Amino acid sequence: MKSFRGDRTIDGIVVTVDGRPLDPRFDLKAYTKNRYEWGYEGAEPTQLAFAILNEHLGDTAKAQALAPAFMRAIVANFSNEWELDGADIDQAIAALAGAAASKN
Repeated sequence: MKSFRGDRTIDGIVVTVDGRPLDPRFDLKAYTKNRYEWGYEGAEPTQLAFAILNEHLGDTAKAQALAPAFMRAIVANFSNEWELDGADIDQAIAALAGAAASKN
């Protein structure tokens, strides 16, 4: 199961998946021209949400569809240091699906 980590260091923001840098996947979808960010709602956190979801799901279309809601529910609430694993992401996706279903 993949492990995602983020940290604000003296050298800047570091986001990894299983210890290697997480690709922001601008080639698939660019919500911003900047790198990713977290801790608020916006384009940079949406880019991070998309990158995490794309890496986890391996499905660009699904990652793009889920990214805005995942950003608002999860990424916007990250603190300076955070960690997610695949089970955390699956749980968040299920909660988002449940919330969407209850609105309909």
